Amino acid sequence: MEKAAHPHAQGWLAFFCFIEASFFPIPPHPLLGLMCLAEPKKALRFGIIATLASVAGGLFGYLIGWGLYDSIGQWLLGAIGLADSFPTAACYLNEYDWEAIILAGSTPIPFKLLTITAGFVGMNLVTFVLASLVGRGMIFFTVGLLFRIFGAPIKNFIEKYLGLVTTAFVLLVVGGIVVITQVGGGESDEPGPCDNITSIEQVRGV
Repeated sequence: MEKAAHPHAQGWLAFFCFIEASFFPIPPHPLLGLMCLAEPKKALRFGIIATLASVAGGLFGYLIGWGLYDSIGQWLLGAIGLADSFPTAACYLNEYDWEAIILAGSTPIPFKLLTITAGFVGMNLVTFVLASLVGRGMIFFTVGLLFRIFGAPIKNFIEKYLGLVTTAFVLLVVGGIVVITQVGGGESDEPGPCDNITSIEQVRGV
């Protein structure tokens, strides 16, 4: 809240979006929301700043995974509690490519996990950037566009129903993941290609 009211709030927004996409554990969405609540007419601008800074931070995360995984990336993922998720994330990136980046960029899945993983598996850089722009843009531009179009009314709506909206969004995301998992696995009880991945060695062999 303090940073949202700061004269350099846009700089703080860009900073937090950048570091969150590569290593910082706290998402920038609360700051973006507070800034949009304070100045709805600038909401779309805030969404653009957040998207571009987040993609730039994603490139930094990609660099960590690509060239600094053994020296920095492995320790970093352990420090923010994502080390156990890394092998599975790498497998999903190998299996689904840009779709996994868009999913992580537009949902509560930690985006930094996928940016570091994308560098580690050597995902095509152009594909990574485009997918990141789509995924991050979906979430940040949506917030900015809603505030730009509706202004004060959407502010009042969010202030009154934020809890319900957040709960519905989380349920929708979880339900979507379940559906995707079921569809991807078909009707059989056989495990999916990433269900039994528990180590980096297995990922390297995928």
